[in-house]
Amino acid sequence: MKGSKHPRNDLTINPSGNESIIDVIGRVEVSRRRFIQGSASAGALAAAGGLTLSGIVGTVEAAVPAPVVGIGFESIPPSLAPVADKVTVPAGHTVKSLVSWGDPIMPGAVAYKADASNTAAEQAMQYGMHTDGMHFFPFPSRGQVLNDRGILCANNEYTHEEILFPDGQVGAGYSIEKCRKSQAAHGVSITEIRRINGNWSVVKGSIYGRRLTANTPMRIAGPAAGHALMKTREFNIAPTGSVATGNSTDGFKAFGTINNCAHGITPWGTYLTCEENWNGNFGANAPLPAVTTEAGKLYNRYGVTAAGFGYRWHTADPRFDLAVNPNETNHFGWVVEVDPLDPKSVPVKRTALGRIKHESAQYVVDRAQNLAFYMGDDEKNEYIYKFVCADKYNPGNRAANRDLLDHGTLYVARFDADLSGTWLPLTPDSIGLDGVALRDNPNFAGADDAEVQAKILIKTRMAADAVGATMMDRPEWTGARPRLNGNDEIEIYCTLTNNDRRGTTTASVNKADGSTTAASARPPVDTANPREDNRYGHIIRWREAGQSVLATEFNWDIFVQCGDTATIKTVKPTNDYKGNINDDPDGSADIGAPDGLWFDWFGRLWVQTDQAGNGSGDWIHIGANSLSCADPVSKEFRRFLTGPNKCEVTGITMTPDGKTLFVGIQHPGEDAVAANPTALSNWPASQWATRADGTPLPGGRPRSGVVVITKDDGGIVGA
Repeated sequence: MKGSKHPRNDLTINPSGNESIIDVIGRVEVSRRRFIQGSASAGALAAAGGLTLSGIVGTVEAAVPAPVVGIGFESIPPSLAPVADKVTVPAGHTVKSLVSWGDPIMPGAVAYKADASNTAAEQAMQYGMHTDGMHFFPFPSRGQVLNDRGILCANNEYTHEEILFPDGQVGAGYSIEKCRKSQAAHGVSITEIRRINGNWSVVKGSIYGRRLTANTPMRIAGPAAGHALMKTREFNIAPTGSVATGNSTDGFKAFGTINNCAHGITPWGTYLTCEENWNGNFGANAPLPAVTTEAGKLYNRYGVTAAGFGYRWHTADPRFDLAVNPNETNHFGWVVEVDPLDPKSVPVKRTALGRIKHESAQYVVDRAQNLAFYMGDDEKNEYIYKFVCADKYNPGNRAANRDLLDHGTLYVARFDADLSGTWLPLTPDSIGLDGVALRDNPNFAGADDAEVQAKILIKTRMAADAVGATMMDRPEWTGARPRLNGNDEIEIYCTLTNNDRRGTTTASVNKADGSTTAASARPPVDTANPREDNRYGHIIRWREAGQSVLATEFNWDIFVQCGDTATIKTVKPTNDYKGNINDDPDGSADIGAPDGLWFDWFGRLWVQTDQAGNGSGDWIHIGANSLSCADPVSKEFRRFLTGPNKCEVTGITMTPDGKTLFVGIQHPGEDAVAANPTALSNWPASQWATRADGTPLPGGRPRSGVVVITKDDGGIVGA
């Protein structure tokens, strides 16, 4: 995800003359195009278009059933500059505001104050800032699930400091109170919601209402727990400051979760929150260690700098000052498991899933009850991962699944030019590109294989470098296509948001020794990332061999290349910037920078975007950020929603009956300053005077939050 605190991806950089994906595929023998084996004959391939990517994909699509519910709306127009400060949905649908930053969600919480004068303690009981990934957990009733009552778990990715405080980040100075409020606005908001007389509302005094913040006690579990690199300086954390005790932590406990971007769930009903750009929340009041040291090299590979992303936490809270607490970064970058039905449960950082800039954790249970999670590392030139649990999922015993995420194998993907791929294990005996096992690589050396594995997981990016994984164009959300209508394939999709460094000069790749500065390489185009200066992004998909998550081989293709049909940008050898989106009329549903990605219960694919959000520059024809619905068989796209000015459309979930859709709207009015907080947006108050339940909706500054969408005839949304 992107925002003012996140790396930008819209620079123009010199092109190169690398060949296109069609050129590469043209050299591949038909017998090696394993993605279509068992589902298409040579005749079918020829009829579908022959030896081209579209021909290959066409044969696959012809053999797989369509979604059980189709797309029943026409694309709405793009919201072009000047972008309207509202959420727009198709005719026959109604959108309302459900919950926004600052709304009370816990017993004893106070109301949001329009001048942002709520205290840190008050914010810790209110809905957090900048909604991202989310999931609706329906309450059970008599063996069924309810469609009108449940728990909405939503990530709160980061904070806009100029909006968070009445006088902005600087104002009267950056105090511990400001720091604590910023920390309290991060994390996860767990909110009970219900529908009464057709209107959704927050149950403000619910016993399930809960906030996880940057200071919430948590447990560290899995192979990296207890390792020396997980032992930090111990602090007593109080509203007035963090005071060192003089001791060190034991490596089994941590405080807080931050930069919570996309998410996942488990089949046993827990929520997975993914820590993404956590590096930007840290800083140092002294120079960081040299990159020749273990700590310095680790900081460098994960993009940790003394200045961070402009947060000032380290100036008021020594826990985030790496000069005095150098290992604290190692407590972040994990997938955190949360039980939404148990408000007293302690969240768990599951280290077996690796430490990266986690973006989503999509699970798949195969026919043999094997369980895997698919994940992206959201930064230019990073990798796609799979974690396979060592033990099987037990659908009849929730308690038996409690520690499944602590034992298993983490893999990283290599996408080969013949449209096949390999999952490379990240284990002590894995052989690197240098012919040396990871246990003998100095980055991971340890007293025994247990320590080696712990280091591999703490330094996941460096392990992926060592084994030669494929560098991808910002891998973000993953989604698993539902196995419906006789479709038994395990088919996973991943958004590759963009990469302005791909195919530019001077070419370079992530070094196998793990010494590359985060996001600094300029990889040449390859079959899986075929466009130089890939500013509009694409979506890749793959199928596991043998319909098993245990497979170490897969077949893949590119689902769609995003772009602007009306662009006048100068064509480059591998990039015409127009993409190949299937829409009618042509160009009516163009998108760029695909980010959020989710399959609904009916087999339809929903895609959210993350670009500038104001319809300027490369987005003059595409307009504001949007939510589209796509058919994974025909690849038809239709635009379903457009967002307010300068926002990002984030997070999506649905009630089990499909009749209510929840969508996140993040950072509306981004980049406004404290002196004029509504200069760019005053959403949602600019669109509504009241929330969905009829209660007043205060304005005064833009507020991230969640909208609720229903179909006017009471049917399935989008059908």
